[in-house]
Amino acid sequence: MKTFSILLAIIGALVEFSARAQSYSIDWFTIDGGGGTSTGGVYSVSGTIGQPDAGTLTNGPYSLVGGFWGGVNVIQTPGAPLLSVEKLVGGNVRVFWPLPANGFVLDQTTALTSTPAATVWNQVPFPYQTNATHISITVTPSGVLFYRLRHP
Repeated sequence: MKTFSILLAIIGALVEFSARAQSYSIDWFTIDGGGGTSTGGVYSVSGTIGQPDAGTLTNGPYSLVGGFWGGVNVIQTPGAPLLSVEKLVGGNVRVFWPLPANGFVLDQTTALTSTPAATVWNQVPFPYQTNATHISITVTPSGVLFYRLRHP
């Protein structure tokens, strides 16, 4: 009888534990969108992906800083070198593309139109900054800016 009482107590505890374990809820969720190219060091991710919520996730030497896309965007031109953008410390932004990029110039605009041919692009004046692997410009964003590479 004592063994039966102990067994009954164990089964009762397991049933209670099992019932509590099935109480699931999702008290909030988000559906995020984003896209373009994100690069850092030797890593690059291109495409449309879910943008993480604002905040920072870290693990070991890696970190992912989520939030909202800033006001500087790049438009990829078919056949042109890959145009990229990165946020620098202090709020500046670097727009860059790999060497060689013979004959390409950088254009910018503050607005895209529904008819691409109607968008007014202005060439970013020379000189551009260069190093052993990339050509770049550094800007302090004020408003929305779009950049593209063009072969005149």
